[in-house]
Amino acid sequence: MEKFVIRLLLVHDSGLLRSALASVIGAEPDIEATACSWRDARSRARSLQPQVCVVDTDSPAADKAARKGEWGKFVASASGQGGDCGLLVLVNSERPGPLRRAHEARALGYVDKDAPPQRLIEAIRQVAKKERYVDDALGYGFLQAAKIPLTERELGVLSLAADGASIPEIARTLHLSTGTIRNYLAAITRKTGARNRVDAIRISQCEGWV
Repeated sequence: MEKFVIRLLLVHDSGLLRSALASVIGAEPDIEATACSWRDARSRARSLQPQVCVVDTDSPAADKAARKGEWGKFVASASGQGGDCGLLVLVNSERPGPLRRAHEARALGYVDKDAPPQRLIEAIRQVAKKERYVDDALGYGFLQAAKIPLTERELGVLSLAADGASIPEIARTLHLSTGTIRNYLAAITRKTGARNRVDAIRISQCEGWV
């Protein structure tokens, strides 16, 4: 009987960490690991059609894609025609913002970045079976993520503003009008109880939302 082998795509923007992690995972007899940066993720996903995609949420490129709502498109690329790829994210328990965005992208697995490799391997196998996996260490992070008063779009706008993008730049990135961006920023300021946009950015960074 042919043994089932999990096709896995690991997306991480640090070449050294990407190679090391892929080597550890690929040593498992039932996992075939391919690794790439976020820049190449969509094309590699289309060609590989993996059962599981592991994404590092702390990667600047992955975080930017999440702000623009592109994680769903990435998973669709991985799934292909009639496929079904499970998204598994590596997250920091102290940053509820990326946790929230991963949940919005319908991630099936969540593993703390400080977890031992065996926990990630266990999660990969579970997600490959289309079963949810949530690292116990992330419980408090999920509670904090649920308390974030901002919508996914508002978080995206705020994240771009925190990176120093101007209103026109945010509008171009998100394909929205400048007036719409101003409305989002006004709502963000109100919801966070901030005095102004700069104060809203400070609050959100202290809380780990962006």
